[in-house]
Amino acid sequence: MVSAENRELTVLDPRTGEVASRVPIASAQRCDEAVRNARGAARAWARTPAAERAAALHAAAAAVREAADELAGLNERETGKLRDDARGGVDAGAGTLVQYAELGPVHRGRALHGGPDATDLMVPEPRGVVAVLTPWNDPVAVAAGLIGAALATGNTVVHKPSERCPRTGRRFAEILAAHLPAGVLEVVDGDGEVGARLAAAPVDVVAHVGSTATGRSIARAAAGTGAKVLLENGGNDALVVDEGVDPQWAAAQAALGSFANAGQICVSVERIYVHAALADPFLAALAGEAKEWGERIGPLVDQRHREHVHGHVADALSAGAHALAGGEVPDGPGAFYPPTVLAGVEPGTAVLREETFGPVAPVRVLPDFDIALREAADDAYGLSAVVLTADMTRAQRAWRELPVGTVKINNVFGGAPGGAAQPRRGSGQGYGYGPELLDEMTTTKVVHIGSPG
Repeated sequence: MVSAENRELTVLDPRTGEVASRVPIASAQRCDEAVRNARGAARAWARTPAAERAAALHAAAAAVREAADELAGLNERETGKLRDDARGGVDAGAGTLVQYAELGPVHRGRALHGGPDATDLMVPEPRGVVAVLTPWNDPVAVAAGLIGAALATGNTVVHKPSERCPRTGRRFAEILAAHLPAGVLEVVDGDGEVGARLAAAPVDVVAHVGSTATGRSIARAAAGTGAKVLLENGGNDALVVDEGVDPQWAAAQAALGSFANAGQICVSVERIYVHAALADPFLAALAGEAKEWGERIGPLVDQRHREHVHGHVADALSAGAHALAGGEVPDGPGAFYPPTVLAGVEPGTAVLREETFGPVAPVRVLPDFDIALREAADDAYGLSAVVLTADMTRAQRAWRELPVGTVKINNVFGGAPGGAAQPRRGSGQGYGYGPELLDEMTTTKVVHIGSPG
């Protein structure tokens, strides 16, 4: 919520509706100053030995771990994220900083095979100033990845945390900046106007995690400046449940994917396609899972987001779907919404075609695996998808045919360390994590050194 009089962000605790934080919105002058400061520090930071940059990140990671309770408490008050989940996000963020501290010094170029009297190299160099715009649903972990990779490769950063958790984001950035030279990490608070100003500022990279609409706006702005754009935007991730699997296990997987963090995870399950042979026991088990999850999820981030989520549910119900669990806005304070299971959902409804980002599991019952896979692939987004199947031939087909950056077989979450996917279509572009993010944060120079005379 933005106050028009004094231009400040007022964030309400989504559990109680009480004021959680008030933060002044950065002026246009402050945004420009932050970019200038980062630009002014860029040359010296780029020339700092990679091992020294890594040492600074190691120290910052240790400080983040020491402040874990403080950061988790801020996150809980501003976004409603459960304390254990918020603490886990802080721990993950500190681990990510350590990861890039280790990877930065070994990020390497190539030697080329030229003539015997010359040396030819391909050398990675920092791009310069990186504007980092991060979301509210996991503010420390996501910011740590983008900021850590940028700093490890010698870039300077201007960071704008989400307006829904400004104190959490600012405090995290302050902890990091205390271990860096002045200007290497600048932070600005604000709403969409501040983000738009940074996207159009004279920076070299704009890295954004958030909605598809905002990502596309950033891409248009960056087209005018020539900045490189890294986008991880919205998703509408499908879960395909094949015949031949245990319906109780499949329902537990679906519930975890749909209801964890109240459905507010980038790769949450947004739509479910179940084989008709499994439909009745699966739906019964999923409804039971929803009732159990109702006792252990937190609120949505705010009332505005709850209106969005319930709007999708109401649209589906009006089109003929029926709720097997949830589906109604609860009484009482805060922005709580119950885990909801919808059956009989029509293909054109918003809950299937758009990102809901809430604890909603819309289910389509289909006669065979081929149709389920086809409907799962028919989407404007391309972030991730999950397939539960005991048939490895179908599993192979699924990961090859689903047009998304990440496909998970028989697990809604998980994966080996170091994996890095590229989202597609409406879900964005570029590597947003993993070792490949270091490549995104650098540019390559070819060097030819000949002999004199």
